[in-house]
Amino acid sequence: MDLSSLILPSEVYQHFLLINLEESAEQVDIYLDEINTPPDGDCRYLSKGFTPYTTIQDYPLRGRAVYLHIRKRKWLNTSTLQVVTRSFDIAHEGTQLSKEFAAFLKEVHRDIELERQNNRRTLRR
Repeated sequence: MDLSSLILPSEVYQHFLLINLEESAEQVDIYLDEINTPPDGDCRYLSKGFTPYTTIQDYPLRGRAVYLHIRKRKWLNTSTLQVVTRSFDIAHEGTQLSKEFAAFLKEVHRDIELERQNNRRTLRR
């Protein structure tokens, strides 16, 4: 088993290669590039570089913030001469958080709110 499959969100692990890893006392920065596999395996697409990095915050690791820096490939369709990129469902809508991390934070927030409500009821008695 590859360690990155345990750490990275599944869609990231399936479609991106780990390029670089930088660590400091406060955070871990993971740099990833899209794998060089044409969309739908169609040989009419040629890789023509990368988009700028998009940064997404993921689960903390050993008490340090984790940031995924992701570059998608630009693909040239040789039939239409249009440059396209793939769409990946990695970040939670409206945030720069991974979907899994955002779901975790929502659950924690829900638990905290329930605890507050229970405490208020207890204090009123």
